Amino acid sequence: MAESGGASGGREPEAGLTGLQRLQIRVLHTYFRFARGMTLGVRAAVRNEAGEVFLIRHTYTPGWQLPGGGVETGETVGEALAKELREEACIRLTGPAQLFGIYFNRNVSRRDHVALYVVRDFVVDEVKKPDMEIAEARFFPLDALPHGLTPATRRRLTEITEGIVPATDW
Repeated sequence: MAESGGASGGREPEAGLTGLQRLQIRVLHTYFRFARGMTLGVRAAVRNEAGEVFLIRHTYTPGWQLPGGGVETGETVGEALAKELREEACIRLTGPAQLFGIYFNRNVSRRDHVALYVVRDFVVDEVKKPDMEIAEARFFPLDALPHGLTPATRRRLTEITEGIVPATDW
């Protein structure tokens, strides 16, 4: 006998299933979460009025890069961006950041993506001092970027400053 009411027949998806079938579905969904799960990070190209860009150098990985970090469960990308800028740069957003591109970061994992924002509306609350995570942090003129700039950071800055369509990979 056919039922109406959509793909699930108008019932809960697990209604009428045996305990073993419900367990199999839960195991399958758990597998999908880990096998097909995705991680998401944010980065910011913070540009001051002089056209300089803010860069950081971590204590635990080589190279100068754009500030940013992971988006935590229950956190929006905007909240993550604001948090990372406060923590890594002592920078507070005073207006909306502009989404520039979303990238697949296959060098980190086959599940990692990065949302890159351009930030022009901000205040620097204080000079960022070295800590356990950040070894150095400051603004640099685009024509005098530091030695050790990561290749991905160089590519992103070129895209932004030259108006190039963002690549798909970080």
